[in-house]
Amino acid sequence: MSQNTRGGAVTAQALPGGMPDVPVRHRRSKRKRVAVYGKPGWFSYVILTLAVIGFAYPLWWSFVVASGTNATRGETLPFIPGPNFMSNVKIVLDAVPFWKALGNSLLVSTIVTISVVTFSTLAGYAFAKLRFKGRDKLMVFVIATMAIPTQLGIIPLFMVMRELDWTGEIQAVIVPILVTAFGVFFMRQYLSGVIPDELIEAARVDGANQIRTFWNVAVPAARPAMAILGLFTFMMAWTDFLWPLIILNASNPTLQTALSQLQSGYYIDFSVVLAGAVMATVPLLVLFVAAGKQLISGIMQGAVKG
Repeated sequence: MSQNTRGGAVTAQALPGGMPDVPVRHRRSKRKRVAVYGKPGWFSYVILTLAVIGFAYPLWWSFVVASGTNATRGETLPFIPGPNFMSNVKIVLDAVPFWKALGNSLLVSTIVTISVVTFSTLAGYAFAKLRFKGRDKLMVFVIATMAIPTQLGIIPLFMVMRELDWTGEIQAVIVPILVTAFGVFFMRQYLSGVIPDELIEAARVDGANQIRTFWNVAVPAARPAMAILGLFTFMMAWTDFLWPLIILNASNPTLQTALSQLQSGYYIDFSVVLAGAVMATVPLLVLFVAAGKQLISGIMQGAVKG
């Protein structure tokens, strides 16, 4: 052991086994950093528990009111469910075409999700890794379209659908959102950082064409982002309300527009309205539970570098 008075650091002599001369102070500070980022304490669990309760209680409150009566809504923080949930569900099923609306929403959300994920991944890969004239300007144009409010294009879009004789048809809800600017931008940003150019060049040297390079190189790398984009897109299509309300009629609604009929009268029974809202939320909860493990696994795989 020797001291280096010039640098002010305590160092260790090289050992017979050939170990390098490592500063002792640096090794101690590293041990301290490892100790700091160790197992989380009770305070972290308390904060997480309070956050979970805060996020979950609105859904539980909706279920409690849906299982009670209209007077339950006026109670202060109701917690215990009532006995009327099934009767309120029966009222919902009798008041609106629930099953047809559920099928329409599933059809719209599934087709839109598959289309957005597919075309956004293709376009994102092209913008991120292909070289063509006007690429950056075209990407700026795509991003600029995100700044245009959706409400601004409703009247021209309705006129187009009327010319196509699609008013009241479910394809009028599907076609306008088959591709989104956000999806293209999201996949472009992800693929530009996760795929090295050397990997694409190696695939081309091995004789892979552009389609095979995309399928064998870009798609496996893009799976975490595709899972997140698919989940967000499904939620967006499932909860979309304004455009389906305008273009569809009462006999062929999506789930959100059908449930809006529950509060169209002079007297609104909020226990029935929230029963319908809980029923509309169940498919999203099932989706999160079914895809949650795969989604987290994809995020962790995408976060690992090297």
